Amino acid sequence: MAFSLAISSNCFSSTNIRRQDFVLPRSRLLLNSWLSSLSSRSFSFPTGSTVHKPRILAGGSLRCSLPSRPDYVPNRISDPNYVRIFDTTLRDGEQSPGATMTSNEKLVVARHLSRLGVDIIEAGFPASSPDDLDAVRSIAIEVGNHPIGDDGHIPVICGLARCNKRDIDAAWEAVRHAKKPRVHTFIATSEIHMKHKLRKTREEVVSIARDMVAYAKSLGCRDIEFSPEDAGRSDREFLYHLLAEVIKAGATTLNIPDTVGYTLPSEFGQLISDIKANTPGIENVIISTHCQNDLGLATANTLAGAYAGARQLEVTVNGIGERAGNASLEEVVIAMKCRQELLGGLCTGINTKHIVMASKMVAEYTGLHLQPHKAIVGANAFAHESGIHQDGMLKHKGTYEIISPEDIGLARANESGIVLGKLRWLNMPHVGSPSLLEFWESRCGFGQGYRCTPSNLILEDQKAVTKLKAVMANSEDIIFPKRLTLDLHSGRHALRCRLLEFGYDIDGKELDDVFKRFKEVAEKKKRISDEDLEALISDEIFQPPVIWSLEELQATCGTLGLSTATVKLIASDGEERIACSIGTGPVDAAYKAIDSIVEVCCVAPTVPAVLKEYALNAVTEGIDAIATTRVVISGDDSHTSTHALTGQAMHRTFSGSGAAMDVVVSSVRAYISALNKMLGFVSAMKASKETPKNISSSVE
Repeated sequence: MAFSLAISSNCFSSTNIRRQDFVLPRSRLLLNSWLSSLSSRSFSFPTGSTVHKPRILAGGSLRCSLPSRPDYVPNRISDPNYVRIFDTTLRDGEQSPGATMTSNEKLVVARHLSRLGVDIIEAGFPASSPDDLDAVRSIAIEVGNHPIGDDGHIPVICGLARCNKRDIDAAWEAVRHAKKPRVHTFIATSEIHMKHKLRKTREEVVSIARDMVAYAKSLGCRDIEFSPEDAGRSDREFLYHLLAEVIKAGATTLNIPDTVGYTLPSEFGQLISDIKANTPGIENVIISTHCQNDLGLATANTLAGAYAGARQLEVTVNGIGERAGNASLEEVVIAMKCRQELLGGLCTGINTKHIVMASKMVAEYTGLHLQPHKAIVGANAFAHESGIHQDGMLKHKGTYEIISPEDIGLARANESGIVLGKLRWLNMPHVGSPSLLEFWESRCGFGQGYRCTPSNLILEDQKAVTKLKAVMANSEDIIFPKRLTLDLHSGRHALRCRLLEFGYDIDGKELDDVFKRFKEVAEKKKRISDEDLEALISDEIFQPPVIWSLEELQATCGTLGLSTATVKLIASDGEERIACSIGTGPVDAAYKAIDSIVEVCCVAPTVPAVLKEYALNAVTEGIDAIATTRVVISGDDSHTSTHALTGQAMHRTFSGSGAAMDVVVSSVRAYISALNKMLGFVSAMKASKETPKNISSSVE
């Protein structure tokens, strides 16, 4: 029997209670007296703390329950151990080259960030373009006023602005519709930035920062965040003085950015401590961190900042962002969860079971797919191939897993487990001929299964046989749970159950569309793998609003003549268009045919798209593998937005993805997806009767 103690973590800040009072005694004899002493002691707790009586639970462990999310006050947190999570995926994350998202995609991501439990969503840089302003405004109206998660939480909606009135006006106009709006303004403070980029003196920079914070407050904004850009390389005394001035002007949160990822964790932690100790008025604001990953230290620096006293952490899903990226939301949150005691009891309001879905969504919408070994959410994050590791995992999962895949929204049977060699197909006479890899990975799953021993396994790879026998020599017979095999005869319910294991809770038309694609593939493949399903569902639910859709495609190619392609597209109003073209290959011919349709009779007039990137990958091995394609296209020079930090005009690109068993069909689906994004952007611009213009990078 084990024991569980539920107690709010903020109680440890009390002057008459020590963390060691809650260390579980090793001796069972001492345990009763320990529990009695806790029950009899009189503790005083900070206002807002909640303490539950110790209770004994079978099969549990000593735990401290997370406190409820404190009521939001811009410059104060009632629970001293609660850390706000500020997500900037939609702003800094979108600055990754080729990571442009449509307004609708941003809204979908923002909804999921709210469900995830993010405290503040930096929805964009409204002054960069009318499209971005509209996107931030729509997020403020929908996500900033209506709870999406189960706890009734409504996030703060934030807009970024440089220290000039035009930017601040645009940011406030975009976010003011939210229940809890915030304006985030910044100016560079390091010598190299002030001298070469701003060409301003220290006195001028202080004056601009103070005046612009005061200006934001004069508009009616009561939640103002200020960032001294490149704080990690700024003079300390100057930094203390500037921060004190913006506090007096009305700033409620001070964000300390390591803009170029230059500092080490010890340096950054000391910087936060020094700011706390030397900045007048610092007790009246929240300190935040924003760490870039140029030296691979963004997560470490962020945790060091939190330990030193920062109570807001700025992160992005999958760590995407400028150059090498930002601190990763999933890494920071899970690290705090795993090492909560070492970090002084710090906690967040993040519902970690939604992490995997957030990661997949951002990867699909931005086109920035994860490396397999990415911490927490990479494909290999819970895979075990070493024989020693496999032996340990079979005996106890805790030997090589510090977190459970279920905690982040993974179904262990599908995406985690023991990897038995680089095998393709393995024969198990008593269960047909599924992949042993799947059975082995589902070893830690659920349900009544098949009993397998080395004697009734027939493997094509002798090395795998040796490996399996070595692992099983010291283990009892392994129970492989039954798994639902999806094929042509599977119905909607079976498909939906499998998708739920992946974290996709879909129904209605979305499920019908995925089921239709599933049946099309099942007619050509004997068995549908999990990777196939992932590709199909991504190709269906992570797509922009339809302007053009593919109805039919016929392509011919070879060594005896020019490649040709005939394409039939259906417009959003139901009109069908057919075009034929020649090209250097079937994909080139198909793209030219599509361009001819779009140029002649497109819904929103535009210029021909320019193909910037093209990538094709096989989802699985074998001749019947599904192919996934990703393309990046761009339009003319009017498709620009302004870079938040440099003020330079960025050429807007649009990515698209497609999946099919035919590589040409997959390529065409991806191209149409990207075109729909570009056409939707142009249509939105024309509807607002505005053309994106470059905005001056000067500060006022």
